[in-house]
Amino acid sequence: MGTEASDDADATIASTRAALGAVGIWTGTLDFVPASEARELAAELEELGYGAIWLPEVAGRDVFVHLALLLSATTRIVGATGIANIWARDAVTMAGAMRGLTEAFPGRAVFGLGVSHRNLVEDLRGHRYERPLQAMRDYLAAVDAAPYTAQRPTVPVRRVLAALGPRMLELAAAQADGAHPYFVTPEHTAGARQILGAGPLLCPEQAVVLETDPGRAREIGRAYTSVYLAQPNYVRNLVRLGFAEEDLHDGGTDAVVDALVAWGTVDVVVARVAAHLDAGADHVCVQPIAEERRGVPRRQWQELAPALAALARRPAS
Repeated sequence: MGTEASDDADATIASTRAALGAVGIWTGTLDFVPASEARELAAELEELGYGAIWLPEVAGRDVFVHLALLLSATTRIVGATGIANIWARDAVTMAGAMRGLTEAFPGRAVFGLGVSHRNLVEDLRGHRYERPLQAMRDYLAAVDAAPYTAQRPTVPVRRVLAALGPRMLELAAAQADGAHPYFVTPEHTAGARQILGAGPLLCPEQAVVLETDPGRAREIGRAYTSVYLAQPNYVRNLVRLGFAEEDLHDGGTDAVVDALVAWGTVDVVVARVAAHLDAGADHVCVQPIAEERRGVPRRQWQELAPALAALARRPAS
C-alpha cells in the first residue's frame, strides 16, 4: 500500500472513530416492534447521546433495509451492522448495499461483516460453510472488485470484521477498517488490540443487565450466554482465553456468566465498559439484556445513558 493510500485509510479510520464515539448500543430488539416504533426508538437512542446503533442479522428484517429505516429517522447517530452475513449476499449485492447506504448517509454507516455460524449458513440458508477465513478473504476481494453503476458515495465505505481468533483479527487489520468482536471479555479486547496494532478500529460488544440481585441477574445473563455457548467458535474463543471447556455447558457457570455479562448497578456496568476502553477498544457496543426475550430494554438504555455519556467524554488514557 502506497503512502497516499495509507494516509487515506488512516483518515477514514480516524473519522469513523470520531463518528462512533466511545459507546453505542447493540440490539436485536428493534426487529420485534413495528418499523415505525423502531424508528422512534432509534431517534430516542440518538437523543440519549449514544454514538451508534448496531443491528444483528439472522432471519428478521434485512439488515440493510433496517439500517436505512433507522438512519432516515435520525440525523447524527451511526448505523452499524453487527453483523451482515457474507453468505446471505453475493459480493455484488453486498457492495451495492454498502455503497448505496454510504452515499445516502455519508459518514453515518459502518458495516460489520462476518462468516456467521455453520448452522445459520447450512441449515438456515442452504449454503456450504467451508474454510471461513479463506471465504472471508476472497469475499472482501470480490466486494472491492464489484461493479457499481449508481451514484458513488463521497466518503469511503467503512467496514469491520466479526473477528475472534488471531487470523481473522489479522485479516481485519489488513483488509478492513478493524474488528467487531462479539461475546468477549476485556482480556480478549487487550489481546485483539495487540494483534490489530494501534491503527484499526476495535469495537467489542458487551452484554449488561441492570439488576443487583445475583440470582435474577445471572438467570437473565444465562439466557443470553446459553444461546452463544451453543456455537463452537465462541466456545473455542473462550477456551483460548483460559476458560475450562467443562464450565461452558448449559449457559456456563456463574463465573462464566459474570465474565461475559456485566450485571449490577450502573457503576458496575460503566466500570466494565471502561475496562474495554482501557484495554484498547475504540468503541464499546453495549447490549442491555431485557428480562423478556423479545422485550425492548428501554429503561436500561435510559438509565445507562448519562453515565456512559460521561465515560465517553473522559480524557483519552
